[in-house]
Amino acid sequence: MTFSKIGVVGCGLMGSGIAEVCARSGAEVTVLEVDADAMAAGAARIEKSLERGMRANKISQEQRNDALSRITFTDDTSDLAHDELVIEAVVENEDEKTRVFAELDKVCERDDVLLASNTSSIPIMKLAMATGRPQRVIGVHFFNPVPVMGLVELVTSLLSAPEAVNQATDFVEHQLGKRVIRSQDRAGFVVNALLVPYILSAIRMMESGFASAEDIDAGMVLGCNHPMGPLALADLIGLDTTMAVAESLYEEFKEPLYAPPPLLARMVDAGLLGRKSGRGFHSY
Repeated sequence: MTFSKIGVVGCGLMGSGIAEVCARSGAEVTVLEVDADAMAAGAARIEKSLERGMRANKISQEQRNDALSRITFTDDTSDLAHDELVIEAVVENEDEKTRVFAELDKVCERDDVLLASNTSSIPIMKLAMATGRPQRVIGVHFFNPVPVMGLVELVTSLLSAPEAVNQATDFVEHQLGKRVIRSQDRAGFVVNALLVPYILSAIRMMESGFASAEDIDAGMVLGCNHPMGPLALADLIGLDTTMAVAESLYEEFKEPLYAPPPLLARMVDAGLLGRKSGRGFHSY
């Protein structure tokens, strides 16, 4: 099916990208943010991304203008009441995401609304049980940058209805034109369950003095033909997000390879979050 009215909760790095691709697919998109400053920052991210798309000849001026005309911003959750699909894309924190889903359950008036989370690590069942309609809750995990990356992880809980799964699959594959991979409802899903231990291993290597950040990244780029080294990738993801995913994985599996290294925790405490703050394992 095609969703014509979509809500996006949060307009940070991921939420802005999700709002953009939904608007480019022809949907009317309502973006919920906490205040005017956050709305302005989100709108600027979307406009900047669309400008990049024009410079790369991926979209035309007309397509850019059409996409922007289909996006509206609000700080009132009730403005999402009649949307057919609402995608949560707030900070990777279980308490905050649970609060959002409980609030959406109260305001969304359509019985058939599909409530989706862009979480990269939190089990969908935990979010679904914050609502009175867990059968209509599903995970749709996009990757950064959303307009460029062609993959979405589709995560179903024990209670997700087959109809909801089919609708989410059609939305991702046919409306957005992205590839779906399916995952069981386990912390980290497919990609982060494989990726995060790799990144944490690189952090431990640097922390121990085994090698420098530059040499670790160069080794994986030039020695293994990876497009980006693990520490540069952590900076791109955001060290706070990397930390949150690692904590979620460790809580779920209790495996040492998922435990966040002390260096990562100290860098997050210091606000050295990677590209978003201008400094992480590298400077930007």
